[in-house]
Amino acid sequence: MSERSFYESPLGTRYASEEMRKLFSQRHRSVLWRKLWLYLAEEERSLGIEIPESAITAMQANLENIDFEAVAAYEKEFRHDVMAHVHAFGDAAPEARRFIHLGATSCYVTDNSDLMIMRRGLELLLGRLRSTISHLRDFAVEHARTPALAYTHFQPAQLTTIGKRATLWIYDFLRDAEAVRHLLDTIPFRGCKGTTGTQASFLELFSGDGSRVVELDSRIARRCGFQSTVPVSGQTYTRKIDSEILNALAGIAESASKFGNDIRLLQHERELLEPFGGAQVGSSAMPYKRNPMRSERVCALARFVISLRENGSYTAATQWLERTLDDSANRRLAIAEAFLGTDAVLALTADISSGLEVRERVVAAHVEREMPFMASERWLMLGVRAGGDRQELHESIRRHSMAAANSIDGGGENDLLDRLASDPLFVNVDRERLQEELDPARYIGRAGEQVMEFITTHVDEMLENTAQYSNTSDPAITV
Repeated sequence: MSERSFYESPLGTRYASEEMRKLFSQRHRSVLWRKLWLYLAEEERSLGIEIPESAITAMQANLENIDFEAVAAYEKEFRHDVMAHVHAFGDAAPEARRFIHLGATSCYVTDNSDLMIMRRGLELLLGRLRSTISHLRDFAVEHARTPALAYTHFQPAQLTTIGKRATLWIYDFLRDAEAVRHLLDTIPFRGCKGTTGTQASFLELFSGDGSRVVELDSRIARRCGFQSTVPVSGQTYTRKIDSEILNALAGIAESASKFGNDIRLLQHERELLEPFGGAQVGSSAMPYKRNPMRSERVCALARFVISLRENGSYTAATQWLERTLDDSANRRLAIAEAFLGTDAVLALTADISSGLEVRERVVAAHVEREMPFMASERWLMLGVRAGGDRQELHESIRRHSMAAANSIDGGGENDLLDRLASDPLFVNVDRERLQEELDPARYIGRAGEQVMEFITTHVDEMLENTAQYSNTSDPAITV
């Protein structure tokens, strides 16, 4: 067949990082299986099982010497992927053939390797989260006190600051980072539990010595970097662990989609723009367009990741007794795609947040346009203090506000100040005093202080506590 004649997931060819694609590759998973078989043989030998050194040496020498064509041929014959790899490993290391997979069930390699892969995947995602949070942190600090029009229902509301709005995005991502950290701290290893979780095969192997069975379970977990194993299991570890992980990934996608949608709205208002390459094309038909395509891609991929959450829930909910195999095909798809999708989303959010462009003159113009409406309550108080009747003043401001709004809708300016200054009810209020109330800095409340308090008490602490994950570089973005 010619090149590109078969379907390939865009997550693997277009969107996800090289690190994440390698992590979920067939080669990496196969090498992990062989390492697990090696660890099993080594620890069984150290605990008294007669396994010759030559078998261990042969396994060590062939961890990455994988003949995938042979594996495929064996799987076609046996219709069992683990046994296909057992035989292919035995062919590569004949001295070890008799001892590969000794006492184990298929889930010894499949479940344990899945947990190892997902844990490493979470570490990569935490690094990506740190990158996005770090970029947004700097952005929030820079614009902590820059007044901006806030929107509720996407209608002009009171003022906020550009930095304060950024903290809303950061807080969402911060909660996601905490969820991932919790998973990294608590994900257990399946370990050596046998075919139905009773460890009967290992108990037989060690001639009824349960203490060595327990020690084997613990030793292999530690060799794979886990501090604990699941306390009980059937043939598989509980699929609720998968569900919890997919929930965390969907949570990241939720935060990213909120961020992406906000950027799209603000770019429409020309207040805040995502990065745009010097040769980037916005439209094949309209050369002038600068579309928020990165934010749109964030939202598209995030929607896909969110949809995968249900797969984990349904799989956990429908497992029968000690296990059924209807989880297998679903997990092969949902888990890998969720990790690759989340990785792609976070690569985009890091890229966007590192190059946000603020159009401060546009932001200021939008603030200026709405400021008279926001000052109306203060103007009302000024009128009362000057001896006016509160109800009459309120009706005057209401009537003039409607007229000013009609002026704006007709393409004119907000002339509310002029209207009130010439109204006999405000004759005792100095125009300059009315003008003073249009200073945006008077209307941002504690936004600037909130930004700095949040950064110093929450964000910086999180960044410091997760510094070991900061070596994950931002992957290049395909525009």
